Amino acid sequence: MLIFFLFLSNLLTGADSPSVRLFHDDGGWCWFEDERAIAVNGKLLFGVVASGRKGNIEAVSYDSQTGQSKVFVLHKPDTAEDQRRWMDDHNSPAFLLRPDGRVLALYAKHGVDEKIYYRISQPKDPAQWGEERIFVPSPTSKVTYSNPHYLSSEKRIYNFFRGLHNSFKPSYAYSDDLGETWKAGNVFINVPTQIRHRPYVKYASNGRDTVHIAYTDGHPRDYDNSIYHIYYRNGTLHRSDGTPIRSLKEGLRAPEDGTLVYKGGPKNVAWISDVHLDRKGNPVLVFSEQRDPSGIDHRYHYARWEKGRWSEHEIGYAGSRLYPGEDDYTGNIALDPQDVTRVYISTNAHPVNGRTTPHYEIYRGTTKDGGAKWTWTAITKDSTQDNIRPICPISKEVPAVLWLRGKMIAYTNYRFEVVGLAGK
Repeated sequence: MLIFFLFLSNLLTGADSPSVRLFHDDGGWCWFEDERAIAVNGKLLFGVVASGRKGNIEAVSYDSQTGQSKVFVLHKPDTAEDQRRWMDDHNSPAFLLRPDGRVLALYAKHGVDEKIYYRISQPKDPAQWGEERIFVPSPTSKVTYSNPHYLSSEKRIYNFFRGLHNSFKPSYAYSDDLGETWKAGNVFINVPTQIRHRPYVKYASNGRDTVHIAYTDGHPRDYDNSIYHIYYRNGTLHRSDGTPIRSLKEGLRAPEDGTLVYKGGPKNVAWISDVHLDRKGNPVLVFSEQRDPSGIDHRYHYARWEKGRWSEHEIGYAGSRLYPGEDDYTGNIALDPQDVTRVYISTNAHPVNGRTTPHYEIYRGTTKDGGAKWTWTAITKDSTQDNIRPICPISKEVPAVLWLRGKMIAYTNYRFEVVGLAGK
């Protein structure tokens, strides 16, 4: 497979902040597959769907010491029809660093077929990968997204995805040999409605025995979403306060089985964005809220579990929809997993006063009181292109935040560079 090099020692200049650095020339990602960026031996590894290369699924390894990137093509579509299917930002890969130092990459097309694709890297070298393999959860599955988590207490990897048995619902598979082979689990959040609702889910794990799960009722265009939380431990799903609900195999019978974090409605439709754990292992999550059906006014929210309850705050203006047809798409918000009192947001409105800007800009927000009050710092300013979908790798060794810079017409039509900050 082709490996090529980009030398990125130069800092970007112009209207953007001088500390913003280019990491990759062609990329795109959604936000429901994680981790999209991790650290491996002090190097940054992230994955993209490259639109300019007609849907290539690429893994990018960046060495901050040398300013050098190595790009490996995990999957290259070989026909025009296949290129069309892969040219979709929902197809970006998720990575898991295994205990033996190898990296597992998982990726799938956007609800098109039954195949979950995966590769395993060479030891401690995410620029070299083994052959592409395929896992089929069931012949009728229509899969989307990948979210792998390793629990050392079980010596098992769980991959949380969507679409087992063409259900359109959150599902899981598992591996007891570090991702070499897989077995299908079950649907674990059921939605007993007349139309095909699909809860949207974000996950965070302590790596030992627990996976936290934050989710919605459905897609915000179909449902006035609320936000819920549960966690998995030792075979069982629990409410936030530790009350057992049901086994993972049985799953939730309805979204309301979980703990309500935020109650949505016609004028406050929520969509989950990110979840991480604080230093005590408690979940912290962020989400967007649509204030009007036209998608002109969105807000960002911050919630944390503390003292046996959820504390939730609106924290800033999120601006307007990214493009017509997806009225709930915002530039998005990301937690800093090293310090969950810090967030990065993308917005085309000032986070405090709501004054609009020509392009989506990146801001860093910090709080000292659990989320009630925030201080905002502009990371980009007077940009000539949009800056959207920030992500923060779980590591102190690699850049603090990455995002996409360019233009998005639709989730199948965009041109972005991957840029970010080289440090805090």
